[in-house]
Amino acid sequence: MVIGRPKDLSRTASIWIAVMWVRAFISLDLEGLPYIVSREHLFVRGALYSEARRIATEIVKTVAGALRENGFDEVTVADSHGPMVNILPEEMPEYVELVRGFPRPLSMVTSARGSDAALFLGYHAKAGTGRATFDHTYSSASVDRLEINGVEVSEFLLNAYLLGSWGIPVILVGGDRRLIEADVKVHAPWAVGIPLKEAVSRYAARSPSMARIKGMLEAGVEEAVERFRKGRTELLTAEEPVHVSLRFLNSAFADASELLPFVRRVDGKTVEFEVETVENAYRTVELLVLAAAGVNAIVTR
Repeated sequence: MVIGRPKDLSRTASIWIAVMWVRAFISLDLEGLPYIVSREHLFVRGALYSEARRIATEIVKTVAGALRENGFDEVTVADSHGPMVNILPEEMPEYVELVRGFPRPLSMVTSARGSDAALFLGYHAKAGTGRATFDHTYSSASVDRLEINGVEVSEFLLNAYLLGSWGIPVILVGGDRRLIEADVKVHAPWAVGIPLKEAVSRYAARSPSMARIKGMLEAGVEEAVERFRKGRTELLTAEEPVHVSLRFLNSAFADASELLPFVRRVDGKTVEFEVETVENAYRTVELLVLAAAGVNAIVTR
């Protein structure tokens, strides 16, 4: 079974010279950011949510500024955690376009199409990963395991597959060390990986000082852009048509998923389906997760 088929981007350098306007895309999550260790960081009414917002905003500003200094004209940032209104918009520079709000089509990569390169910030390890803060895949409330063509995917890998199908390479990932080591180095060794934290447990981690983190990010962006300019980055893609296996945390979520005629029940908690493209796979997974949230709301109200 084909895990992925990296495509040659040897023409990147000439494209860089020829294109008059160069755009970067940033997808931001919270769980993989430094210092984020408590559930109180992650929810709008959490006691530490304002702290998390400041951390997220500072990280995005640092990376956007480094991209600007390294030749990118515009940066689109998809605020992609929870309600997706985490970044403080008044802190964004004039060259940053901010995508906010949830639910929205294509979730964490909304508005990425047309970008020249992508960066993921604050990303965490997939569900079931030990010694990783807030390990989960797409929805900690409903998803136990997600596979694309037999490969268990994290949010990093799922999003990278979709961007790869659009011709957009992921050139930098900043987040939990376990994600960098277990996923990024394995599936996208050309991408610069920056560990922003090292978990002690699911709810505890060590993080460098913010000053050091900023320096790491600025140096990382410079290196990532240099690789991109020299054509040393690749597209991470999944074989199409796409086979998807999704195991839920609750059998009721699988019950709801079966309402789609092309979704098959494998066991009490697992469903599977095939679709023609990665984008259709992504859209279907998003729909099934939203359906699970709806079921959960009905039975718990």
